[in-house]
Amino acid sequence: MPVPNRILLIALTFVALAFGESASLALPEPLMTQAVQMTERSMALDYAGAMELAKNVRKSDDGVGCVLENIVRVSRYDDLGDTAALIAAGTNLEKCVSTGLWEALRKFELGYVQSESGHSVKGAMTTRSAAKLFEESPEQEARAFYAIYAYYIDKSFSWVPFKSDRRSEYLAVLDSAATGSRRFWPLFLTSLVWMHYDKGDFNAGLKLSMRGLSKAPNHPVLLQVKADMLYKLKRYKEAAAIYEKSAADYLVRTGKSIRYWCAAMNLVRIYADMGDKAKAEQWQKLLSDPVFKQMRQWMPGSLIDDLESRGVLD
Repeated sequence: MPVPNRILLIALTFVALAFGESASLALPEPLMTQAVQMTERSMALDYAGAMELAKNVRKSDDGVGCVLENIVRVSRYDDLGDTAALIAAGTNLEKCVSTGLWEALRKFELGYVQSESGHSVKGAMTTRSAAKLFEESPEQEARAFYAIYAYYIDKSFSWVPFKSDRRSEYLAVLDSAATGSRRFWPLFLTSLVWMHYDKGDFNAGLKLSMRGLSKAPNHPVLLQVKADMLYKLKRYKEAAAIYEKSAADYLVRTGKSIRYWCAAMNLVRIYADMGDKAKAEQWQKLLSDPVFKQMRQWMPGSLIDDLESRGVLD
């Protein structure tokens, strides 16, 4: 073989190896262990410890560590209602320099932050570009991220005659990943819960929320998800008990945060549907608080719509 060809072959081999590494969510040790521990700390509500682990990863791989840091910030927002953390996540995700599937995950997280911040069209476009990067990967976690996007695309076109509908396949992919992934199982599991909720399969959603609680006992967000399923199953007393405790706990932990107000709004409709007018009115009165009015833009749209249809909100 002539020398130039040998050099070319070696160069192509290195390119292929580099591409293979970048086109994977796999990490070498000890980075993989640190990423898993980050999720464990986050689900134990130790966000400072989780952030420290993400920063340790960043010392070895800046792009991966940057994405992980902002996953922690999004988790803080989801639990504590820390909108400053969400805004910081958006700012930092714009700056992260990632490659391959970690670039896809960066865009996936950024799309969520954009949508949650009120830029739904921009968020949808960013998520779409992430999905295209995930689509061809054989990796379980990458397939699960793609499945989250593809499920809702198939749902939106389900009315079109002869259009293939692979939603059952995507649900199975997510179920498998929610069991098998040690780093991203909370994201996969909660997405799966809300897909079953969307289908009206609240029993499946309840079982999944309980699966999550078996891995992260008493996690406050998963408890609210469980209560949502119980409410839809008309198990009102159980749902009310969870939300009463959730409201009290969040008031102590975070003050009048997003999840505190979510608990209050849910208790209004739970007690109304139970026929307990006095308790429904008791919780309804709290919604006249100026703090709630300032934070209303951060509340789930479907919950706001439900209470507006009941004449509870202005």
